[in-house]
Amino acid sequence: MTADTSARYREFKMPDVGEGLTEAEILKWYVQPGDTVVDGQVVCEVETAKAAVELPIPYDGVVHALRFDEGTTVDVGASIITVDVAPGSDEGTAPAAAPAPAPAAEPAAGPKGRQPVLVGYGVSEASTKRRPRRGAGAVPEQAAAAAAIQAEMNGVASAPVAGTLSRPLAKPPVRKLAKDLGVDLTTVTPTGPDGIITREDVHAATAPAPEAEAPAPVTDAPAAPVTASRETRIPVKGVRKATAAAMVGSAFTAPHVTEFVTVDVTRTMKLVEELKSDKDMAGVRVNPLLLVAKALLVAVKRHPEVNAAWDEAAQEIVVKHYVNLGIAAATPRGLLVPNIKDAHDLTLPQLARSLGELVSTAREGKTTPAAMQGGTVTITNVGVFGVDTGTPILNPGESAILAVGAIKLQPWVHKGKVKPRQVTTLALSFDHRLVDGELGSKVLADTAAILEQPKRLITWG
Repeated sequence: MTADTSARYREFKMPDVGEGLTEAEILKWYVQPGDTVVDGQVVCEVETAKAAVELPIPYDGVVHALRFDEGTTVDVGASIITVDVAPGSDEGTAPAAAPAPAPAAEPAAGPKGRQPVLVGYGVSEASTKRRPRRGAGAVPEQAAAAAAIQAEMNGVASAPVAGTLSRPLAKPPVRKLAKDLGVDLTTVTPTGPDGIITREDVHAATAPAPEAEAPAPVTDAPAAPVTASRETRIPVKGVRKATAAAMVGSAFTAPHVTEFVTVDVTRTMKLVEELKSDKDMAGVRVNPLLLVAKALLVAVKRHPEVNAAWDEAAQEIVVKHYVNLGIAAATPRGLLVPNIKDAHDLTLPQLARSLGELVSTAREGKTTPAAMQGGTVTITNVGVFGVDTGTPILNPGESAILAVGAIKLQPWVHKGKVKPRQVTTLALSFDHRLVDGELGSKVLADTAAILEQPKRLITWG
């Protein structure tokens, strides 16, 4: 991650603090030029697409220069700070303070791959180097042909390229069809993969060209000017940018199904009050969310097939034999979904303690990237905002997410009579590729049944 610019000055580069991240924003510098730093000292705080992380310097010295200002988004691998590791020495020349240093030459020898650093990982060689060409300056014929075809499709006339394929790419049945219809394949625009001409392309070449219609006159009224005081533009970056991309990707990749159930949770609320005074629960926060989490864990235990993920590349359903329970948390930086590792193995006091630590850490903005990786199912508590329920979007890579609505006193038929009872609505969204309606319904029904009769935590758990 570091490279000597001389015997005296060393560059500290932006590390990959979250396995696969490509950039990070510098939120705050804790040092200035001239400050003395020691190995392991935190020099800045950066925000990645997953969390805010403090970066320690890996050597002793004096800060010579800060390469970027606060608020700047920096690519992984770019030098962010220069340190004088031999202050007072006359040896070495200070490197120029360039915001985007040129890539360093390849080392003659050394370990390959990603090298661990104090925080995260160094830059992978694969992310900074191009694959060597097969020939010295030679252009493969297929690449040249594809470039020519793409230029034609884009409506850009291109001169013939020496060495391009003289014969259009098409399968024998397509060539026979073109011959039968009298179509010259060299005049057909291919739409198949790798520039292959398909049957549809041949048929399209024989269809008569549609007559151009005169465009209707545009009579748009001039837009009224908007003053700066009437709008505020907020840059989309960091956690907000990552959340937006993840939600769009999830919504348009996994076919979502959401089911709802309204349940009487009066007995659960009484149990919450009893647990608050239980000596085994001393020092931990007891709230309805704790029992909702425990109820969902029991439901997943009874129906383990729901705790799965879809592997698109392998075309397999991966059933997880562990539950990393995600808890959606609203923070000043945006939505975070850290998870409690191996939540299925925790006792109720342990689950309460882990839940409290997870929420407080998220609100303080100190959630680490590792805490948000590997989740299997998630709970989002929209009830804290007074909302009855919602249709939550799956956290990418997970199979289900449970939304918990507000708990309200409502008229309810109890033992044949209408009485005021504490009622809430649960909503379970699941990935319909791997969870069918029956399985999703059973998980939701079991969760509701436990909250209606909490003693099922014992009989079912």
